[in-house]
Amino acid sequence: MTQNLEKLKQWIGRRESDLDYVTIPAVHRLAATLDRDDPLPKLGDALPIGWHSILFPRVVRHAQIGADGHPQRGDFLPPVPLPRRMFAGKRITIHAALQVGDEVKRESTIKDISLKQGRTGQMVFVTVTTDISGPRGVAISEEQDIVYREEPAPNAPPPAAQPAPALGNAAWQQTVTPDPVMLFRYSALTFNGHRIHYDHPYVTQVEGYPDLVMNGALTTLLVFELARGHAATPLKYLSSRNVRPMFVNRPLVVCGKPSADGKSAKLWVMDDQDALALSATAEFQ
Repeated sequence: MTQNLEKLKQWIGRRESDLDYVTIPAVHRLAATLDRDDPLPKLGDALPIGWHSILFPRVVRHAQIGADGHPQRGDFLPPVPLPRRMFAGKRITIHAALQVGDEVKRESTIKDISLKQGRTGQMVFVTVTTDISGPRGVAISEEQDIVYREEPAPNAPPPAAQPAPALGNAAWQQTVTPDPVMLFRYSALTFNGHRIHYDHPYVTQVEGYPDLVMNGALTTLLVFELARGHAATPLKYLSSRNVRPMFVNRPLVVCGKPSADGKSAKLWVMDDQDALALSATAEFQ
């Protein structure tokens, strides 16, 4: 893998841009996916923070889709020769609100590619930086980590779970039980063909998971929603790390503990086994 890594590093600096629009139907559909009873959005309404995740889906011809449902590797993202691909975390800075009706532009760059040794084998991390701009300038700056992993050895025990903070530590909390319909609707909104989110035979028989896997970006969006519903001021920065996969039809608890001055918060997601699934820190305006 070390020799392959040097070839993969040639992708560092590669750029990609795209255009999209913040449309009324897309915003309305995401609200419904999140089970919100919001009125139909109007042109000029502020896009809730974090909802930009439905913008700029990667669109390729069907013939260019890989076996896992993702676009084949080697165009913008490097051709990492490891079979499993997962969303690992992100850092997001909010500069200004996008609005419904905005024409928006995405500029993405491969920032780094690194090799690490994990508990289940080798992992390659790809870090992508993105600026999203609207009519009023740059609105969002984001760094996203994508991890590629080896297949675990047959009958290998799962990695040891990290206990989540006790629920008594959370001033904010919400329980969500994602089901296959929720995952499908979010995947449809984001044009995400990754089969681990909707193809039960594939995810259990090929990738070896016990059930459909919760979308990492959707989990992060639930954290955004918790902060939006409880914080006194809008969020300006979020750093999140996905620690452990979560699965459908199992309750997860989204938790938050604000600082004494209300300017920051610790956020986390606890799975149905009381294990830490996502850890995040937030700063507010």
